[in-house]
Amino acid sequence: MTDPEPFRVIFVCTGNICRSPMAEVVLRALADEHGLGSRLVSRSAGTGDWHLGERADQRTLEALERHGYDGSLHRARQFSAASWRENDLVIALDRTHERILREWARTDDDEGKVTLLRSFDSHASSMDVPDPYYAGPEMFDSVLDMIEVATRGLFHQLEPALRLPRARA
Repeated sequence: MTDPEPFRVIFVCTGNICRSPMAEVVLRALADEHGLGSRLVSRSAGTGDWHLGERADQRTLEALERHGYDGSLHRARQFSAASWRENDLVIALDRTHERILREWARTDDDEGKVTLLRSFDSHASSMDVPDPYYAGPEMFDSVLDMIEVATRGLFHQLEPALRLPRARA
């Protein structure tokens, strides 16, 4: 038997140090928790290059830790032309990121990969995950709560396909 290629998801925010790393870590944890870690790749990137190579914001790491996640391995990167090829789904954390990604899309297929994270939260009052960067720890926890709800919704949509029988050699 051969394993199929994993489904690849990338979350995109501004600097890749707050919101998108949270979503990346949460989706990876959900896949692992359900025994599907080998069937799903969760990544993140920023639209800007301000923080390339840096760890996630300390407040992000602390919020993740308070919620039982480990974000210590994260290093910021920027979304690039190769990101379209390397990912099956491109998830924007707010409408500004969605607009930027759609502008960067080179083909209809690229543009078709773009969606908003909060579209997976049926109770969301806004499609935007607010940027906690200029706020305190409470806002990081609130943002992580939003991301957890929406990411669970995303995972529940992906899970049936991830559980399909493995391809035979």
